[in-house]
Amino acid sequence: MTKRRAIFLAATMFGIIVADQVTKGLVRATMELGESRPVIEGILWLTRVKNTGAAFGMLRDHQWLLVSVAVVVLAAIGLVVVRFCPESGLARTALAMIAAGASGNLIDRVFLGGVTDFLDAGWWPVFNVADVSLDIGVALLVFWLIFGHEHRTSTSTVPSADAVPECMPNAARDGD
Repeated sequence: MTKRRAIFLAATMFGIIVADQVTKGLVRATMELGESRPVIEGILWLTRVKNTGAAFGMLRDHQWLLVSVAVVVLAAIGLVVVRFCPESGLARTALAMIAAGASGNLIDRVFLGGVTDFLDAGWWPVFNVADVSLDIGVALLVFWLIFGHEHRTSTSTVPSADAVPECMPNAARDGD
């Protein structure tokens, strides 16, 4: 991976994580649990919720499992980025958004015992910036998998365990 691509990946992740944590912190500092305030009357509210489950309230109070899943997802994304060096900007952006969303909610789970959600559309479960990032990242990744060409036109096989990918710096390839 080029230095420019690595910086873009890190900056995308960092920006989303910061936006997520700042907005959650503001909500925690200015709203009580369960408090709701209209943003756009009849369409969008800020509603402070502590979510100890996953999406749609599934796996409520299973923090250890949700933390473990987030760690596995982050490790898998790291492996994909390092081993397979996605050439597609869309794929890299999608992976960065998924990693940032998983990281933002992981931070809440580890330090607060649950995720702070606050965006309330009324007809959908309350969510946050990390959730939006995850959802958009997954949608972009699915779009790339269906319509992208570079991952389907390659005739190469999956690298062996001891092969160093071409995106690694020359020093790593040369064993330095």
